[in-house]
Amino acid sequence: MTGDPPSTPTDDIMCATYRALCRHGYADLTMQDIADEWAKSKAALHYHYDTKRGLLLAFLDHLFESYTERVADPAEGTPHERLHALLAAALDPPRADATRELRTALFEVKAQAPHDDAFRERLERFDRYLQAEIRGVVGAGVEAGAFRADVDSDEIATLLVTLVNGAHSRRIVLGDDAGVPEAIRSFVDDHLVEEATADR
Repeated sequence: MTGDPPSTPTDDIMCATYRALCRHGYADLTMQDIADEWAKSKAALHYHYDTKRGLLLAFLDHLFESYTERVADPAEGTPHERLHALLAAALDPPRADATRELRTALFEVKAQAPHDDAFRERLERFDRYLQAEIRGVVGAGVEAGAFRADVDSDEIATLLVTLVNGAHSRRIVLGDDAGVPEAIRSFVDDHLVEEATADR
């Protein structure tokens, strides 16, 4: 017998949280809203999570797992191709983005980070992960001679993660990324790639 394994209560709650965030945003979100999306009672939801904060922290952990599956060094192709593919996945262009409401809600969650260590730690995990993936690809490119020998992979990774975050924020606040993905691609091509090895 084939097919997907049955979902667990946790899976269902995470899906309900996703839908509730898209519908209500973070500030107005209540446990009742999530329970309604789960089609269970609020008491049943509280059996699994005591508070909205605890549930949203678990939701960030859930998102991190899916993020690391989607955004990763593809490990195939040249370092140049791998870096562009990794950045494209991290940027998740708006043309393919059907979750703008969720992004907006998560932007509101980020506003809690300066006041809540647990939120900040979880959000930092996304940046640390992406930075490590970029650093690995850039380092491999330098070793292979595909990227310039004087490139500092740590500095480049920090800069590119900052640019990716800026593109996300601009897309949410202003409704577009103002060509940032193209600018990032040009930066990689102009400042990292050795002219003679652009296609290596």
